[in-house]
Amino acid sequence: METLQDFQMAAREGGFIVVSESGEGTVLWLKKKAPDAARDTHQRMCIDSLTNSVTVYWMAAPGKVKSQTFRGVPALQEWCEHIPETTMQR
Repeated sequence: METLQDFQMAAREGGFIVVSESGEGTVLWLKKKAPDAARDTHQRMCIDSLTNSVTVYWMAAPGKVKSQTFRGVPALQEWCEHIPETTMQR
């Protein structure tokens, strides 16, 4: 089982910083330090101790929010390291 500290360490290595924590300490919100030019913008991350998971949210286009949930640290690390190829608009 992954610990929340492992998720936090992976998030920080991926360029996320803490924004806020719930009053009960069950949820931690993070955001990307600097915009990732190659990836969609406004990335936010929620580390949830009740479900022992991490969900990353980002805006793919104005008004269109996408998300992905991770239950293991290696998958989160791989996602943070992956930089999608940029496509040229015609």
